[in-house]
Amino acid sequence: MKLFFVATFLAVAAAVPSSYKPEYKAPSYPAPSYKDNKYADITITSQSDERNIDGSSQWSYAQSDYTTREESQVQKKIQGVIYDSYGKESYGEVFGNTNKGSSYWISPEGDKFTLTWAADEAGFQPKGDHLPVAPVHEYELPVAPVHEYELPVAPVHIPFNGKGYKIY
Repeated sequence: MKLFFVATFLAVAAAVPSSYKPEYKAPSYPAPSYKDNKYADITITSQSDERNIDGSSQWSYAQSDYTTREESQVQKKIQGVIYDSYGKESYGEVFGNTNKGSSYWISPEGDKFTLTWAADEAGFQPKGDHLPVAPVHEYELPVAPVHEYELPVAPVHIPFNGKGYKIY
């Protein structure tokens, strides 16, 4: 008898019309308006991001205006300052990152730029044809004049009979 009531209740519940509206539409938001947005048409055309369990990673992206950027980093042991639990400094092996990467872009004037870099124990080392270069040393250093002369001979003191000195 209980089974009959449960079956009847489920049949009635299934027959009742639902209030769910399948014609639900997601809200739409107007596009943001920016003053002088000259970059509105630039979109990201590709993107990647990889993180590895050993601490290394690499990521990159490219845009519709041909701008690209990629970077990778690796963790490795280097010599550096370490601190014990009391804050005392010592020198030893620590984990550090070495990074390298590149960027490419085109200026509004149409100039093409490529920048590559590395950052490791030697510091940050950027390379690019557009970067300033220190001036080249173009002159010769003057040479000191050479004078030939004989050094004067100092008088020699020789003990004479233990009572004095005889000068030659």
